[in-house]
Amino acid sequence: MDATPQAPAPAARATAPGPGDAAPLVLEHLRKEYPDGTVAVRDLGLEVAAGELMVLIGPSGCGKSTVLRMINRLVEPTSGRILLGGEDVTAGDPVELRRRIGYVIQNVGLFPHQTIETNVGTVPRLLGWPARRVRERSAELLELVGLDPGVFARRYPHQLSGGQRQRVGVARALAADPVMLLMDEPFSAVDPIARARLQDEFLRLQADVRKTIVLVTHDLDEAIRLGDRVAVLSQGGNLEQSAPPREVLGAPASPFVREFVGEDRAIRRLAATPVTPDLLQPAATLDGVTGVPSVALGTSLYDALAVLLRTNADVARVTDGERTLGALSRHRVLSIDYPADPVA
Repeated sequence: MDATPQAPAPAARATAPGPGDAAPLVLEHLRKEYPDGTVAVRDLGLEVAAGELMVLIGPSGCGKSTVLRMINRLVEPTSGRILLGGEDVTAGDPVELRRRIGYVIQNVGLFPHQTIETNVGTVPRLLGWPARRVRERSAELLELVGLDPGVFARRYPHQLSGGQRQRVGVARALAADPVMLLMDEPFSAVDPIARARLQDEFLRLQADVRKTIVLVTHDLDEAIRLGDRVAVLSQGGNLEQSAPPREVLGAPASPFVREFVGEDRAIRRLAATPVTPDLLQPAATLDGVTGVPSVALGTSLYDALAVLLRTNADVARVTDGERTLGALSRHRVLSIDYPADPVA
């Protein structure tokens, strides 16, 4: 089914966003048709708010990577408009556009003959930054992604692990303080343990920088974990649903989405739902109870339930790292009132 954006387009800005500003993105009737008649993306409308992390997901060949590459015009759209901060970027210089947008790809794409410091400073150098400022920015970004510049700046890509190279790729994408990031399956080339760690660090980083991000993945669990909203695409780049992860899992908008998220979506709902203050009983209910496990506020309900089951406890202490905020019962976790699935 074709879909149009579900919310009014944001008002156009008088000027393009400057470095460091998170810019909203609006795709209007975006289409990509190749000379042989193949339609990769038929008529896509999608909105991404400033500072939002939007995940594009769908089956292989649905056009999600094509959409990403049209946004920075590595693939030219056949028709439609791409509004970045209210400015239609389909008519301007694509090279200048790419210098305003960070791009992170699956295999990183670092220059093997350049040091990590030089790799991170690629775009600032192209923009004509002074050499000292480039070095300082590279060091700042390496610190931000958890790599000590004193240790890693002079190394070469082959001297780093896959996870470390991926962090460098993120640092390079952020170097010129872009208005948005595009990420094409950025964590899929690393092993599952490193991937989970990278996802955690990426969420921490996004909490600090709050960039507008469009991320493509084929991994539904990754989409649920990372996305502020998830856009599910079907063949031809058709937008089936664009909503927060809990809504995609709890109220699939079409039979296609219901089938795509699968029969185990109830488990994924728990993984997508954090422990929040409104779920807690007063801390006084813990008085006199021994052997109570602890979980942190914001932990997923899936992980909280795992703690309760592992310790055979009926209630857990919820903390903010310092104070006890209340109690979370096993019964409360299992009785969360999710939206009902729509009738087919």
